[in-house]
Amino acid sequence: MIQVRPSEQMRDLGVVREGAPVLAEPARPFDLPAEREAAEQVVEKLFAAIQGIGRVHPFAKGMGIAAPQIGIGRAAAIVRPAEPGAPAIVLLNPTITDRSDETDEQYEGCLSFFDVRGMVPRPLRIIVESTTLDGRLITTTYDRGLGRLVHHEIDHLDGLLYTARMRTGIEPIPVEQYRQTGRAWAYEQ
Repeated sequence: MIQVRPSEQMRDLGVVREGAPVLAEPARPFDLPAEREAAEQVVEKLFAAIQGIGRVHPFAKGMGIAAPQIGIGRAAAIVRPAEPGAPAIVLLNPTITDRSDETDEQYEGCLSFFDVRGMVPRPLRIIVESTTLDGRLITTTYDRGLGRLVHHEIDHLDGLLYTARMRTGIEPIPVEQYRQTGRAWAYEQ
């Protein structure tokens, strides 16, 4: 039986691969509420993508996907928290307005180059301003693992991959080697 590489599996599910121009460009914000219908359509496509991906790969630490990862250069992303039953977070035009000085470093993966994992430093808390479909600005604080997921997706909307955040001299490791670490994200309470 031929083993399909994880990145090929994601490609087959419609995820744009590393190197595609849409992943390196800042996503265009929505003019809300004027572009509400367009935003709703993008969010619907993101939810469809997350459902398809979730059927073939379990995400014990939660997962997210940004519109550029499905070939849409607009500022929308969805984050599915790790907690069972927790509602998905829809991010429209998100920006990080503040971050904690306290950071940690954990392994991250990316659907767009799913064959490797990289050790990425991130703040333990971020404050994010985003826009609702009716044009209101909302501010939300995200901590620890959820903050990491949200920050990762906002980076996609800014045209950055997690490798841009890795410390100099640190390289991603093959997913097979990562699996052998057996480490989930861990935070002190």
